[in-house]
Amino acid sequence: MIANSQYKLKASDLELILALVRTHNLMGAAERLGVNSSTVFRTIRHIERSLGHELFERSRTGYLPTEQTLLLAEYAEKIEAQLEQARSEIQLVPEQVSGIVRITTTDTILHGLIAPSLHKLSNVHLLLEYELHTGNELTSLTRREADIAVRATKHPPHHLIGKHIGTLNMALYAGTNIDHDQLANFGKVNWIVPDDALPDHPSVIWRKRHYPKAVLRYRVNSILTVMEFISAGMGVGVLPVFLAQQCKDLIALTDILEECETELWILTHPESRHLLRVSSVFRHLSETLKL
Repeated sequence: MIANSQYKLKASDLELILALVRTHNLMGAAERLGVNSSTVFRTIRHIERSLGHELFERSRTGYLPTEQTLLLAEYAEKIEAQLEQARSEIQLVPEQVSGIVRITTTDTILHGLIAPSLHKLSNVHLLLEYELHTGNELTSLTRREADIAVRATKHPPHHLIGKHIGTLNMALYAGTNIDHDQLANFGKVNWIVPDDALPDHPSVIWRKRHYPKAVLRYRVNSILTVMEFISAGMGVGVLPVFLAQQCKDLIALTDILEECETELWILTHPESRHLLRVSSVFRHLSETLKL
């Protein structure tokens, strides 16, 4: 490509680049910008031709930003933050807080804590929308593909801004309808456990240490599924106390397992905390999430 030495990046160019960095695909970027996919395609090609080099690598997984593109995205985020801060100065009522807030967490925390909290917030900020992603990694927040992460960890990354919510406790549970004769020996009863996708989960480490010969009848890829199977009387398993307390079909077989304790944090990137939509949700979650 031959660069146009007269070309100057515009704010709208940076906004488009940032949208494509966050979504990795034309359709997602177009939806964020309120245009169609062909417009995004033509515009990004025009910017690349004008600059004289490609900003994204095209692959089967989508548009992958180069190192220089990630730098441009950082400038775009700073502009976005300043614009949102300027808008906040003239917003007089809470209903005017608007936009999409992207939250990443685990399915357990989403269903047990975040969903009820966001339901309350929706009655205050009517124009806010949410993109909710469940997974066990922090990469989406580090790469700014998400605005807020709610994670169970004892060691949150130092480069993120965090709010400590409290200690996340766990215990061993069974369903209220389980045959009590089966509970005479935890080592021989059927267990419902996380599969190999969660090898470092505290419950997995605890169970291997104390019941290495347990009968692992059901291996599942979700703690919510563990709870569903236990409540159906299919066996025993370790669950977060905050989640189990919401299910009337469960009984605790042990006290809190101290070896399984971890900490719950709300995290955001330093560049995102100044955005009004992000700070509003971050503050609300910080005040309402209770273990």
